[in-house]
Amino acid sequence: MFKYVVKRFLQMLVMLFALSVIVFLMVRLIPGDPVTMMLGQGAGKEAIAAERARLGLDYPLPQQYVMWLTNVFHGDFGTSITTHKPVLTEIVRRYPLTIIIAVGSTALSAVVGIAFGIISSVYHGKLADNILMFVSLFAVSTPSFFLAILLLIIFSVTLKWFPSGGASSWVGLVLPIITLGMQEVGYITRITRSAMLDVLGEDYIRTSRARGVAEHVVICVHALKNAIIPVLTSIGLRFGSLLAGATLVETVFSLAGIGRLTVDAVAGRDYPLIQGCVLILAATFVIVNTVVDVLYTVADPRIEFDS
Repeated sequence: MFKYVVKRFLQMLVMLFALSVIVFLMVRLIPGDPVTMMLGQGAGKEAIAAERARLGLDYPLPQQYVMWLTNVFHGDFGTSITTHKPVLTEIVRRYPLTIIIAVGSTALSAVVGIAFGIISSVYHGKLADNILMFVSLFAVSTPSFFLAILLLIIFSVTLKWFPSGGASSWVGLVLPIITLGMQEVGYITRITRSAMLDVLGEDYIRTSRARGVAEHVVICVHALKNAIIPVLTSIGLRFGSLLAGATLVETVFSLAGIGRLTVDAVAGRDYPLIQGCVLILAATFVIVNTVVDVLYTVADPRIEFDS
C-alpha cells in the first residue's frame, strides 16, 4: 500500500504540473489586457509599457511560466494585480469558507444519498422506491441557481429563518450547503440504489438471511460494505463539481469564498490571482481523489494495489 500511495503522489505531481501549464496558457487567452484595465483606457503607451515590465508581462510566455512556477515552488504565488496584495494571502483568507461549504455539502449528500439509496433498494418497486426515485430525479434536474433563488425566497424573504447573504455565523451557511448538496443527493441515491440491488441478489446475502441474521445487519453490514466502493468513487468525483459549484453559490449568497474570488479575478484579468485560485482548487480536487483511492482498501480489505 505504501508503494501505491507514493505512486499516486507522483502521479498527482505530474497532473498538477500539466494543469499549471493549461491554466497559465488559458488565462492568457482571456480577451483584455490586465494592465490597460488597471490603468484605464486613457493611460499612455509609456505608462502601460512600464507597468507591463514591472509585472513581468513583457517577457516571452515560456520565460513567464518558468518564473511563475519557480516562485510557486517557493510559496510565492505572486501579487494580485487588482488588490496589490500577495495572492497566497488572498487565497488563505478565502479558502476556508469554500472548503467548509464543499465539505458540508459532501457530508449532506453522502449521508442523505446513501440513506435514500438503501431505503430505495430495500423497497425496490414499491411506493417508497418510486417516491425516492422521483425525489432524486427532481434533485438532479434542478439547476443550482434556480434552487438557490427558490430557497432564498422561501426561507430568507418569506419565513426569515436564514440570512439572505453573508456568513457571519454558521446559520448563513445552511442554505448554500443545501443548495450545493441537493443535486449530489440525487446522484448518490441512484448510485447507492443500483449498487445495493446488485449486492442484494448475491448468494451470500440469501445465505445470511437463511441463517437468521437480523435484516438490518444484512443490509447495513454485509450488503452496504460490498456496495460502498462505487459510492465512494462517486463522492470523490462529485467533490470536484462541488468546488466548481461553489462559485455560483458564493455569488448568489454573497459569500467571500475562493469561488467568488476567482470570478472577480477573471473579471479583472488578474493573471496571478486566477492562476493561484485555479491551481489551489485543482490541487484540492486531486488530493481528495487520491485519499478516496486509498480509502478503498479500508472499505474492502480484499482490494490489492499494484505497486
